[in-house]
Amino acid sequence: MILSGCSFDSGVSVSAGITQMNVLNDSLNAASSSCAAYEIFVGSYRDSNGDGIGDINGITESLDHISGMGFDMIWLTPVFTSPTYHKYDVEDYYTIDPSFGDLSDLEELINECHERGISVITDFVMNHTSVEHEWFIEASDAVRGCLTEEDLEEAASQCEYVDYYNFSMSGGSGYVKLPDSEVYYEAEFWEGMPDLNLSSEAVRNELLDAASYWLSEGVDGFRLDAVTYFYSGSDQGNIDYLTGFVDRVRSVAPSSYIVCEAWTDPITYIPYYQSGVDGMFNFSFSGKDGVIGRVAGGLSPASSYGSSVADYQERLEELAGVPLSSDASFYTNHDMGRSAGYFAGDEASYRVRLAGALNLLMSGRTFVYYGEEIGMKGSGSDENFRAPMYWSDDPSFNGLCQPPPGMAQFEMKYPSLEDQIDDPLSIYNYYRQAVLLRSYFPVISRGEVTFYPELSDDNICVIEKTDGEGDTPVLIAINTSSNEQTIDLSALPYDQLAAVLAVSYDEATLSGGTLTLPPFFIAVLTGS
Repeated sequence: MILSGCSFDSGVSVSAGITQMNVLNDSLNAASSSCAAYEIFVGSYRDSNGDGIGDINGITESLDHISGMGFDMIWLTPVFTSPTYHKYDVEDYYTIDPSFGDLSDLEELINECHERGISVITDFVMNHTSVEHEWFIEASDAVRGCLTEEDLEEAASQCEYVDYYNFSMSGGSGYVKLPDSEVYYEAEFWEGMPDLNLSSEAVRNELLDAASYWLSEGVDGFRLDAVTYFYSGSDQGNIDYLTGFVDRVRSVAPSSYIVCEAWTDPITYIPYYQSGVDGMFNFSFSGKDGVIGRVAGGLSPASSYGSSVADYQERLEELAGVPLSSDASFYTNHDMGRSAGYFAGDEASYRVRLAGALNLLMSGRTFVYYGEEIGMKGSGSDENFRAPMYWSDDPSFNGLCQPPPGMAQFEMKYPSLEDQIDDPLSIYNYYRQAVLLRSYFPVISRGEVTFYPELSDDNICVIEKTDGEGDTPVLIAINTSSNEQTIDLSALPYDQLAAVLAVSYDEATLSGGTLTLPPFFIAVLTGS
């Protein structure tokens, strides 16, 4: 019996089995994409050549896992040449970091992904470069002897790269001193990441040319890093810059996907949709203290999930004029502690599953960080968030990566992927079915939300998803509590219990308009 995933039954009681799972998978052959993306921190995912560093070929070798989960997009953290393990300080925008492979490896990955219906987007960092980028090296050499602002102007006339960065004789917030000089340069994140001067037409053209190059190599789009820092303190400046970038990308690849990181409040980042980007990461639902983490942890009522989604939908329309299907939801990423550390006690594994489902039930394109599908652990430092993918607890397993430099030593809380695959109640199988559920019911990703406060309370949340695409509407009922709950749905036109995300061998039932949900169950209903 398989009950940890979504199960389908023509009757009123759902108790999934092998046969029903096969029906589901066959049905997906004609279903839409899942609109679910898988974030891979490349150096920590899978090692193909035995050097302990995750690489592009390792990802290619893992595509059966990724496609088998139902993901239709992969987001690769930076793959360009860089001196650090995280690669967010680019040394060369046109080359693959040798530790990850080379251009032919990336081309093979993209081709293999496209054959499986998976698109590939890469991180593209435009706010800053590495101090080891040739632009910064030449600019630094040119300004190192400057003593006045006039000297800086003269240096800029002699070296074009001086204007690529923000140099100053007075420094200030966000500036650091250039070694062996009296000159300061802007570096908002770290002294090893000098900020680019995006007011320079030459810089803008350099970045646009680099983006165009990777699109020509088959990349399907970009995740844009730190977009609120392009012009520090000027959201409109950032939006204007993004508008130009999007226009150029669309001229090269009209169907490309662009999603942006703006780690701030929704009132600030939602207007960035005006630039034409496809998605802005929805930070208000993410992390331990976001909507999903608080609801799954029992710190907020179940009803707040539905009310928050409905409110977010209104804000998107009001502030940017875009539908909820434009949302880019996520729960954790490479800059956050992992979900397994958010919950304690006997119900922790149920809450990990529930949180994953709440993310995967969001409209728009949802993102899942590698390892969350098996409940990986990681808290404290950035390095801990980026622990090696836990393929197996056998140290001789082919493909295991070494920890990032500076990562603490700790044991995982839940079993490895190898140990979870054949367990029908594992976190892995639950996640897999939650992703596949999005494919089976396209309205989950495309739909607008109606929240039913009269049917929702501290333990239960009921929402409806509908769209104008002709997709089957669904009603979603969520039990976030450790007790069985009943809901009277007789007033609504949903009389078929179509799917269940379950954490136990208990059964969800629908009888006479009354839905009974065991602890931490989620039900999807359709009309007859």
